[in-house]
Amino acid sequence: MAIILGIDPGSRKTGFGIISTHGDQYDYIASGVINVAKFEFSERLLRIYESVREITEKYSPEILTIEQVFMGKNANSALKLGQARGAAIVAAMQGGLTFAEYMPTEIKQAVVGTGAAKKEQVQHMVTQILKLSATPQEDAADALAAAICHAHTVHTLIRNSGTRTQKVSSWRQFKPEEKS
Repeated sequence: MAIILGIDPGSRKTGFGIISTHGDQYDYIASGVINVAKFEFSERLLRIYESVREITEKYSPEILTIEQVFMGKNANSALKLGQARGAAIVAAMQGGLTFAEYMPTEIKQAVVGTGAAKKEQVQHMVTQILKLSATPQEDAADALAAAICHAHTVHTLIRNSGTRTQKVSSWRQFKPEEKS
């Protein structure tokens, strides 16, 4: 069993979702949105960091999976997104989590079956896969989708290779160095 924390980073709203895995079975633990829109940017980063630290302390996930930054039309937005993402990553890494990242299209492909899926489609499939009684908010659903994507990727690698040591180029996994 593994507990996975998925993060959908944002400089105004950061979604989080936590699942546990048992082979190819995924169980919902928690999800939500860290809403920091009303604060100045530096305060937003601090609150994202603190919130992710609280989440990791409360739920004890082993793995952080997060969307990679993509470059849209607005470079300033991409930079802010990258900084919010960094705050979440540092918080999780300080908690000793293993780290994996995926492109948004990889996450959508794993959950919906197409990398061009709309937000509503991701919400619907996350609700179905995790057998939720209500549809999660968009950002929370995207975070849960990131966690499901990682669980699915690892399960598929294990099933196809028969070993837990196989690596694949579509995701990178980092483990913080052990402290002496």
